[in-house]
Parts: sequence; C-alpha cells; structure tokens
Amino acid sequence: MEAIINFDRRLRMLVMEGVEHIEVAIRMQIGYVLGHNSPFAHEDPDTFTRQFTKSEANPNTGKLIPSRHQDWLNRAMKIRDRSDEDFVKHFHDKYDNRLPIWSLTEILELGQLSILYSGLNQPQALEISGAFRIPTKKIMASWLASLNYVRNVSAHHARLFNRKLQHAPRRPKPGQIPLLDHLRDSEDAKRVYGTYNALAVIAYLLPLIDAKSTWSQHLGELIHAFPTTSSITAASMGLPPDWETLQLWTPSARPPSGVARSSHWQGEID
Repeated sequence: MEAIINFDRRLRMLVMEGVEHIEVAIRMQIGYVLGHNSPFAHEDPDTFTRQFTKSEANPNTGKLIPSRHQDWLNRAMKIRDRSDEDFVKHFHDKYDNRLPIWSLTEILELGQLSILYSGLNQPQALEISGAFRIPTKKIMASWLASLNYVRNVSAHHARLFNRKLQHAPRRPKPGQIPLLDHLRDSEDAKRVYGTYNALAVIAYLLPLIDAKSTWSQHLGELIHAFPTTSSITAASMGLPPDWETLQLWTPSARPPSGVARSSHWQGEID
C-alpha cells in the first residue's frame, strides 16, 4: 500500500508540473489574441457568445440572474483586488484600476481562464486553440476544464492514478489529432474516463509549448515503476495495452512540433 501511495504522490507532482507549463502558455495566448482586439476585450460583451452574456430572470422571484460573463468579471475583479503584484498596483494608480487583458491573464488561474475561453466567440477561440493544434473550440474548452480538474485533484492530495475523471477530456474524432486517435479505440469506462486520457492530453500539448520537453519520458519511467499487485496494475489508469508503442510516447517518431506562441501581446492603452 505504501508503494501505491508513493506512486500516486509522484504522479500528482508530475501532473501539476505539466499543467503549470500549459497554464502559462494558455495565459499568454489568450492575452495575445484578445489584446489584439482591445486592451479591455474581456469587458466587452461583443467578445463573447450570446449564451455567455445573456442574463435571465429567476422564475420564482423575477430578479435578474447575472450572466456567466458578469459572474466571471466579478470573480476576476476580486482576484485583481487581492493581488499584490506590482503591475496590478501600477494599473490601479494610473489607469483607474482597469487591467488590460494581457495583464489580467497573468493573475488568473486555469479555472478562470477555462471559463473565459468557453465564452469566447468562435474566431478568437479558434485562433487560440489553433496555436496548440487543437481543431475545435469544444475540444479546447473540454481539455482546459479537464486539466483544471486533475490539477485540483493533485493539489488537494487526492488519489489520482485510478480515479474516474469527473471531467474527462473530449476525445477528438478520428483524424482530427492523429496522435490521439487511440483514445477512441475502446468504449470501456476505464478507457473513456481513466486518468490516462488527461495524461495523454498533457503529453500532446507540452512539446508544442516547449520542443525540448521531457515530461512524457518522465511519465513513462514512472509508469514502468508502477508497484503492481495481484489486485492493482497500471491498467487501472486506463492505459491502452500497447501504450508504449504509440507515437505519442515515442518523441523521436513524432512529426516536427510547432511551438505555441510564448509572448503575450504588449499593446497600448489609449
């Protein structure tokens, strides 16, 4: 039992490390794309879908329920007000406390970035997802929610290795992302909702952000060290039987990677 606990601890640390790198890249890309439109694109309802900005009346009281956009803005402003970053103080003193999007994203965590992304209009959403070679907004939004989930599980020291993911990442259709076609090889619940799905997403994204990433190699080494018992094996993570031979896990066989944009938009405020 102690060996399993130690394995899970090491897995959680590796997941947090991988998601942290992805989070930084997502921040920068969202700030870059939205900042091209306006320093305060995040405040503009036209940046978002009608569903995201729509307010509805409570059927019992008739009182308006804030839109998802307004709720997100309220939470983002609370994060801003709690921040002790020097650049936040600068904008507070000089620009009436309004943070441009490329600065605001620097203090938002993945959960808030995920909500923001889910509400974006299609053109901006696809420009962001395209930087990570993700073909649709639905896939990107699902992946962000799933990565935020596994990061939170890891941060709270909860069991991860054989967890049934409450937010499993959307599996691309065959041919959309060839490296991940194998995720659709089985409809077994463990394969559909197993931790492996999130690990595969991380392994896909990291080389696009850092071409020298060795994260997948470290994960492979950890899985090889899985403390198999008569009742628990590495397959409990949702691993496909031949996972080691898949192109996703053999970096030398992968096609050349394009690195996602790593510098955020340094715009000017009128």
